[in-house]
Amino acid sequence: MGCCLRAAPSSSFLLTCVKGPANSKSSSYSRRWYNPVRRKSSLLIPDTDRQWVTADNNRTHLLSEERFTVVSYNILGDRNAFKHWDLYRNVPSIYLKWDYRKRVICEELIGLNPDIICLQEVDKYFDVLNIMEKAGYLGSYKRRTGDYADGCAMFWKADKFQLIEGESIEFKQYGLRDNVAQVSVFEMRKAKSRRILVGNIHVLYNPRRGDVKLGQIRFLLSRASILSKKWGNTPVVLAGDYNSTPQSAIYTFFSSSELNIMLHDRGDLSGQKNCRPTQALGIRREQGSLFVWMDRFLHSSWTNEEIKSATGGTDSRVVRNPLKLRSSYAMVKGSAETRSSNGEPLATSYHSKFLGTVDYLWFSDGIVPTKVMDTLPINVLKKIGGLPCQKFGSDHLPLVSEFAFIQGSKDENETSNFLIS
Repeated sequence: MGCCLRAAPSSSFLLTCVKGPANSKSSSYSRRWYNPVRRKSSLLIPDTDRQWVTADNNRTHLLSEERFTVVSYNILGDRNAFKHWDLYRNVPSIYLKWDYRKRVICEELIGLNPDIICLQEVDKYFDVLNIMEKAGYLGSYKRRTGDYADGCAMFWKADKFQLIEGESIEFKQYGLRDNVAQVSVFEMRKAKSRRILVGNIHVLYNPRRGDVKLGQIRFLLSRASILSKKWGNTPVVLAGDYNSTPQSAIYTFFSSSELNIMLHDRGDLSGQKNCRPTQALGIRREQGSLFVWMDRFLHSSWTNEEIKSATGGTDSRVVRNPLKLRSSYAMVKGSAETRSSNGEPLATSYHSKFLGTVDYLWFSDGIVPTKVMDTLPINVLKKIGGLPCQKFGSDHLPLVSEFAFIQGSKDENETSNFLIS
């Protein structure tokens, strides 16, 4: 009897055997070979379904019927995915290709059905626009200055919102690198008294340049505050990749009224250094070499130029926040498997050199989050091994929050009283 293996569909093999002339008769048969490896891998696929978490509040009667949903999503620029290939060693090459990621990202966005979408690291804007326009969205885009291909993009449902004012910010004009931001004021078509200001930013990545990060955020807050007052103290939502963790001084600045920069190491304002996967997953590594301590010493002091970048002037040591902001995820209690002690997601981004949270949806007075889409547990991300993956087209997870206007909100204490209750 002779046997041969030949490839068959669905990654298994077809075993074909031909019998010799036994009893003057010939016969043949074929049967499919069972591949235990393929079966085992299918059983190991983790549950990546994300769940809505609803805010627990007994004063929902104070909320208006007008609701809107906002998404913030760093979609990983096509150029960056291959320029920084070392970050994605655990990712199959098919999941890094833009044609695949574009389909997955746009299908996810359309499936979420948000009213306003804020994207960062967009270098194929028209590819995304062509798909989103067919789904009923309008869009705007601001590319980074300098030799960069990516930028920030904003999309909104044409039948629900009307853009009444928009501006783009080029931080290079203020000596704050090539990053950009968008600020847009929208009006609801069916309730013209309802307006919302939405900001979108991708803050500088460099962990050592906390002064530039703080300067970019300070300027965005200033512009958002000015436009909000121009349009009758319109509520504000600020989306983006802030490249700062919930344990950082920059996060504290967002959630408070001011920050004295001299109390902090400018090289660690963002907290990014403590979010390597080996640390987040509890894998012990030796730390504390002479070079590490030298680096901390060299970057702890502030020059006049850095003080100016952070605060806007060399005479000031304090940077102030003109808006009273809260994080939507921190305000909606989630699972202990997905949230840290301060309520923020344990991770919104994951690649070979980072596992942690840097993306946020901040909101001001006049609105409150009614629900958010929870992120993935750390153990699920660990099983995936890194992003992008089959289901998620970026190394970030999209943040999604539904907001409601507070009826009769006339002062800044109304939102606080609602949330405290």
